[in-house]
Amino acid sequence: MDFPAKLMTGAVVLLLLGLSYKAYGDDNDNNIAINQVAGGNNLELDITQQGFNNDIFFSIGDGDNIKVEIVQTGHNNELGWTNDYPSWGSGANWGGDIDYDDQDLKLYQNCTKSASVGCNKNDIQFHISYGTDNKFHWAQGYIIDDRNDTNWSIDNSEGGGHTITADIHGDNNSIIGAQRNCSAGNCDGHSARIYLYGDDNDVFGQQQADGAKEFYLTINNDDNTVDYLQDGTGEHNATITLNGNYGTTLDLTQHSNSTQNYTLTQNCQTSGGCSVTVTQQ
Repeated sequence: MDFPAKLMTGAVVLLLLGLSYKAYGDDNDNNIAINQVAGGNNLELDITQQGFNNDIFFSIGDGDNIKVEIVQTGHNNELGWTNDYPSWGSGANWGGDIDYDDQDLKLYQNCTKSASVGCNKNDIQFHISYGTDNKFHWAQGYIIDDRNDTNWSIDNSEGGGHTITADIHGDNNSIIGAQRNCSAGNCDGHSARIYLYGDDNDVFGQQQADGAKEFYLTINNDDNTVDYLQDGTGEHNATITLNGNYGTTLDLTQHSNSTQNYTLTQNCQTSGGCSVTVTQQ
């Protein structure tokens, strides 16, 4: 566990449970390593680890008014340093995660399977750079009803195995997502890579139930609103890129026990914006 002295620059609140739980061996310890490289201002950091073999590692650059809330329960959860996209490499090489200012991150990970059964690895990776008022909430092994839901409920039949890569640049972006599985007892899937650039975009979505469901989204323009749901036991896939001079309202639902695939490259040039609704079931 590593807390550099400069972490205390801001107002820091830490709730740490089970940080050295060794009932299953030394390799199963929980770890937290945060390097605050500059500034800090009114940082408020709240971390809960309950279980074993959970890891948190990232950097916080500059400030100000950053708030981070992280919860890891169960085992085999990992959070930090965007490195999942092959061409990027580890985010540690270019400063890690979070720059400035007014970000509000809420990142929850949970697995309810016993140690004897084993949890697949949950992995949240993120990088926010040079943006203001970003709100990035993501949960693995939790249920979120909608983008305004503040009372996330835990999934009591959860096997883990979720992966996300976020990135995120620009101002006033809001991303809230949830992943859960094991409804059919298979406990496999998911992925979700979201790169989001520009101002005033709002994304909310869920991937749930079994079967690989890789949702990929890139937004290169402003004023988009996206809602998506991929569920059922089908191995769905979606690849979406939004561009143009105007924003797009997208509502995507892939709800089926058979595999559904959808690809969209949108270049909206319609004054007042575009609208796309897709339902596959």
